[in-house]
Amino acid sequence: MKILLTHSPEAMANYYGERALSGLRSVGDVKLHQDSHPLEGEALIKAAQDCDLIVSYRQSPGPAAVFERLPKLVAFLRCAIDIRNVDVAAASKAGVLVTQASAGFVTSVTELVLGFLVDLSRGITRSAHLYQHGRVPKASMGRELRGSTIGVIGYGAIGREVVRVCKALGMRVLVNDPYVKDMEQVTLDKLLRESDYVVPLAVASAETENLIGKEAFSKMKEGAFLINVSRGNLVDEAALEAALDSGRLAGCAIDVGRAPDQMPTPRLAAREDVIATPHTAGLTLPAIEHQSLETVSQAGEIVKGRAPKGAVNAQHWTRKALLHK
Repeated sequence: MKILLTHSPEAMANYYGERALSGLRSVGDVKLHQDSHPLEGEALIKAAQDCDLIVSYRQSPGPAAVFERLPKLVAFLRCAIDIRNVDVAAASKAGVLVTQASAGFVTSVTELVLGFLVDLSRGITRSAHLYQHGRVPKASMGRELRGSTIGVIGYGAIGREVVRVCKALGMRVLVNDPYVKDMEQVTLDKLLRESDYVVPLAVASAETENLIGKEAFSKMKEGAFLINVSRGNLVDEAALEAALDSGRLAGCAIDVGRAPDQMPTPRLAAREDVIATPHTAGLTLPAIEHQSLETVSQAGEIVKGRAPKGAVNAQHWTRKALLHK
């Protein structure tokens, strides 16, 4: 069994790790990507010519050509939840199994949201930046989280944990998620009007593209903050800049955006009223090992001819027959 791991050396260190690599090597012969550039397109197809499995980093898409031109390929394992850049229909047509990881970053992302809440409310980054550049910041009134209102849009695993933590801090919590029926929630309009902090955690899809746009910003409380640790697709960045310029928003914190690899857009991140981090909300060792070790477990199941937890098209996995040749 030959396995291609598409992570670059840097991505390997941050997003896979030696423990997972050792586990993967116990399943098969692992071929590593040695270049610093993302392995994609023709380069990916060439690298995987003799491979049975591909364990894919998020910067290695799975277009139709990968499945059509790699007749030996049995499975494409994504070391992440997001498989939007994997052509699952094409993989199914070719009989290739596609898997995704489960959420191991709930705690990690929630903790960053908490950090952003405190930072936005107390001006920590702003003051530190001024001191570091030889200027003394002006003391200004902060905002306490206790008694403030946070609006959480999307009540998935991260949304539920953010709600739990914020309630423990004494915050008033408003939730909106049209797909969840087993909890008390408010309309999106009410959430936007009454929240001091708005945190969109909805799944990125065609339906949620620019969910937070000009109309949403016009309904938000003046002086509110926006925190986005989900996907850049959820926010209309031109409308966000306009809301910041007008003073309607007091500031925002972003870990994602519309730059390559879902990074914050540099122009937006450079603003003094924006706190930005380089898509690292889920970058902690427990979070990363949860997903990387899950691919090891998946690979172990696949070589035994079993569709593992996380398989998204098991009913179309006809290349399983190649395992017995």
